[in-house]
Amino acid sequence: MKNSYIKRASGVLLPLFAVPSEYSVGNFGRGAFEFVDFLASSGFTYWQVLPFCMTDEYNSPYKSYSSFAANPYFIDLETLCAKKLLTRSELNSAKQDTPYVCEYGRLYSERMELLSLAAERCDYRDAVESFIDSEPYLLQACRFLAIRDANNNASWYEWDSEAFDEKRIFVWKFVQYEFFDQWKKVHDYANRQGIKIIGDIPIYVSYDSADVWANRELFLTDEKGRPAAVAGVPPDYFAADGQLWGNPLYDWDKMAKDGYSWWCDRLRFQLTMFDGVRLDHFRGFESFWSIPADAKTAKEGHWVKGPGMELMKALKAVAGDKLIIAEDLGVITEEVAALRDESDFPGMRVLQFAFLGDADSPHLPHNYINNGIAYTGTHDNNTLLGWVWELDEATRRHMLEYFGYSGDWNACYGTLIRAMLASTAGIVIMPLQDLLGYGSDTRVNRPGVANGNWEYRVTSDQLARIDRGYYNRLNKLYSRV
Repeated sequence: MKNSYIKRASGVLLPLFAVPSEYSVGNFGRGAFEFVDFLASSGFTYWQVLPFCMTDEYNSPYKSYSSFAANPYFIDLETLCAKKLLTRSELNSAKQDTPYVCEYGRLYSERMELLSLAAERCDYRDAVESFIDSEPYLLQACRFLAIRDANNNASWYEWDSEAFDEKRIFVWKFVQYEFFDQWKKVHDYANRQGIKIIGDIPIYVSYDSADVWANRELFLTDEKGRPAAVAGVPPDYFAADGQLWGNPLYDWDKMAKDGYSWWCDRLRFQLTMFDGVRLDHFRGFESFWSIPADAKTAKEGHWVKGPGMELMKALKAVAGDKLIIAEDLGVITEEVAALRDESDFPGMRVLQFAFLGDADSPHLPHNYINNGIAYTGTHDNNTLLGWVWELDEATRRHMLEYFGYSGDWNACYGTLIRAMLASTAGIVIMPLQDLLGYGSDTRVNRPGVANGNWEYRVTSDQLARIDRGYYNRLNKLYSRV
């Protein structure tokens, strides 16, 4: 199949939780608009984010209480203060202790209480109710969260009752309304500046989620509603024992009977928020790793055939001309590559994987194609600086020779970034940490490690240190503007 042509462009990967803010986590306030301005003045076209959904107990956005409901922490408190829903004193009480990492402890204990106060003072309840009524999956999630609150935050399979407090469900409705109202303003501003935003759709959902609670028939569960098998990946570059994610698996046969309507609705909803999305763990749509529910490690799993092109056709009909990125990393077989190519979705190429194989590696820049998205690293990788530092001496020497760099390897990062922008990849994406030259202490996630992830944040002062004119010139030089 002939691949589509992608207009040459470049972008930056930065999670929303990492944008500058004064309130313990990135949000839709001034920092988000400031980052859009940075992208536009630097000649970038894309801002790639991580999932906007609520996070789990380890702060991961890839395991959420709902694949539709959004993260309350991203709501800008200053906007609520301007609406007179919070007092200046309440706003000041939420000021952070540090701007460098997400203060999840404070967010857990304080933020929903503050948002509840704002909801009580809301004088546009009809608008809130009307918005939620127009989005059935959000209404479903709000009910789930309200019932969960009424059951002392127990998982749905441990609930004593499905009764809930009307005041509490309105808090969740208010939170979702404010989130999407504020995000629309950021998104519209970005589009006016010529910036497109790429979202991220995790392939799986959490067992303790509105998705499973309300749609149990769409998942592989036993007669008591417990997962019969769970998701993960076999041993790989990131983890010697594989990764035991624990998410329930889809019953693809049941989903096929109504044309994969739940997945189509999910993609349609995401594309109202973003200008394109990344389909996480694309290889799982061809074949997925099924692990016994009682397994100790992911090694005990096996491959099972997925929905393949039948699902892709349904999703393509929803996506139209929107950018859909296939995250084709991991164990990629000929069948996975064929599914990606037949779908005509651009795949991902990651510089940090380039020197793990031979000269035919698709991650080496000389093998890039236009219909592909090239990354210096993803949210799961080390930073470029950290990667170069941690390479063994022989691989580092080979890498430097590949890029024609003969100087001090501590200063090679600009050469690598320039080579990526000069490559034939249609779109090049770089984590912001790589533009800043930051080390492994600022990486976003370490796969297979439960704690210490999803915390990195940037400050306005740090953002101001990046030479926007330099990147603007590079993007113009390599026809990415």
